[in-house]
Amino acid sequence: MNLATIPDVLTLEEAAVYLRLPPETILRQATQGNLPGRKVEDTWRFLKAAIDDWLRSHDSRTLLLQQAGALADDEFLAEMRAAIYQARERPEVDEDLSL
Repeated sequence: MNLATIPDVLTLEEAAVYLRLPPETILRQATQGNLPGRKVEDTWRFLKAAIDDWLRSHDSRTLLLQQAGALADDEFLAEMRAAIYQARERPEVDEDLSL
């Protein structure tokens, strides 16, 4: 992949080449929410700009929270969040924590 021809939206394989990591690592990190990316049906897509921001950030959680803030007024946010937790087979609320 030539740096001058890197697309704005990367596939899983392109993101792996760009980050010089195995595709399995990219998949695992994206699935765990550690790397900014989005699963569209059965394929992953990554914004190069989001990856660049993530790489520059000292705390990737802060970056992800800032990006999530942009969705605060999105009418589909609750539905999208529920779908993410369902896909990860995790509850939205940790049942082990007592208030």
